[in-house]
Amino acid sequence: MAKKSAVEKNEHRRKLVKNYAGKRARLKALVNDKELPIEERFAAVLKLAELPRNSAKVRIRNRCEVTGRPRAYYRKLKMSRIALRELGSLGQVPGLVKSSW
Repeated sequence: MAKKSAVEKNEHRRKLVKNYAGKRARLKALVNDKELPIEERFAAVLKLAELPRNSAKVRIRNRCEVTGRPRAYYRKLKMSRIALRELGSLGQVPGLVKSSW
């Protein structure tokens, strides 16, 4: 099991990303608009820099929903390989046949 603080930190980041998504998208659109004067675009860059760093989507870490493990994560299943193996052995993953011989 992962440290509870690490899992909570990641959840806090998810909330920040959700809250600032619209504002961040508008500022990025201004920055990327080549029709605007350079001063306005630079002002948008400065406003973007003032936003919390944890509000950037790239700061979110994919973690296993069962154990919180940050590595060996399957996106489709939203869990780590270890949790998948354990649940597969117990027969709790539909459609998964775990072979043993």
